[in-house]
Amino acid sequence: MNALFEKLDRGFGGIRLYGIAPPKRATEAERVREIAAQQVSRLRMLAPDGLVVYDIQDEPGRSGQARPFPFLPTIDPEVYAYDALAELAIPKIVYRCVGAHSRAVFSAWVDTVRAAADRRLSVFVGAPRGRSGAAGLPLAEAYTLAHAAPNLLVGGIAIAERHVAKEDEHQRMLAKQDAGCRFFITQSVYDAASTRSLLSDYALSLQACGRSPVPVVLTFSPCGSVRTLEFMKWLGISFPRWLENELRHSSDTLMRSIELCENVLTDVQDYAREKHLPIGINVESVSIRKAEVDASVELYRRLSSRLVG
Repeated sequence: MNALFEKLDRGFGGIRLYGIAPPKRATEAERVREIAAQQVSRLRMLAPDGLVVYDIQDEPGRSGQARPFPFLPTIDPEVYAYDALAELAIPKIVYRCVGAHSRAVFSAWVDTVRAAADRRLSVFVGAPRGRSGAAGLPLAEAYTLAHAAPNLLVGGIAIAERHVAKEDEHQRMLAKQDAGCRFFITQSVYDAASTRSLLSDYALSLQACGRSPVPVVLTFSPCGSVRTLEFMKWLGISFPRWLENELRHSSDTLMRSIELCENVLTDVQDYAREKHLPIGINVESVSIRKAEVDASVELYRRLSSRLVG
C-alpha cells in the first residue's frame, strides 16, 4: 500500500506533502512541459508522500486592500496533476473549489473519479470570497455527492485565523469529519499560538464525544520579501508582530523565514503530541521566483527531518 494512503487509512501522523500551483493558463504549451519536467525532477529528489495541487481562484472580497499580486487564471489543477505530471508516480491531492461549480458539473466530475482505476484524493474548499453571479455548490452538498465515488478520499481545510475570529473552527472540523473528511490541511502557519488554540479545542471536542482525530497537515510557506509578506497577509495568514518584525528587518528574509518556520513546527508539534493529535507538513512552492522555489526545497528538507513519524 502507498505510504500516504496507509497513513490516512490508519489515521497516522508524519505525513509529508509538497504543494504547488499550476502554471498560468496563458502559458505556452512548450513552457508548461518545461515547468512540469522541472517539478517532476524536484519532487523525485524530495520524495514526499504526496503532491498538493492548488485550485487558484480570484478572491476580490477578501479584504478592502488591493491584491499585491495580480490574479491570473491557471490551468485546471486536475488536468495539470494527471496530464502534465502523469509520469510522477506519487499520490496527488487536488484542491477543488466546489463553490465555483454547479451541482451538475460537480456530479459529472464525481462520476469521472469513480470510473478511475486508482484511488484519488481531493480537498474541497467553498466559494471564493467576493464571487458574484449565481451561487455555486454548497460545501456540505459536495461532501454528500462525493460519497458516490468510494475510491475518492476527501480532505478539508482548517484555518487557525478563522478560529481566532469566530472560535468555531474546531466545530467545522468535526462537521467535516462527519461528512467524510479523512484529513485536514491548514492555511500557512506562522502563528504557533493560534494554531495551538485550534488544536486544543479540536482535541477537547474529540474527547468530549469519544472520537478519534484525523491527521492535521500544517502548511508552511517560505517568505522571501516584504511584498510576499504583504501578499500572505492579504490572504489572511496571521503573523505575530514580533515575527513580522523579524522578517521585515532581516538582512536575509528568505533564510529567516525558514528558521522561523522550523521553530513554529517544533512548537506546534510538541503541543500536538501532548494532545495525541497526528500532524504532518505541507511545504508550499507557489512562487515563480527561483530563490523562493529553492527555499521551499530547503524548507521541506528541514521540516521533514524534524517531523516525528
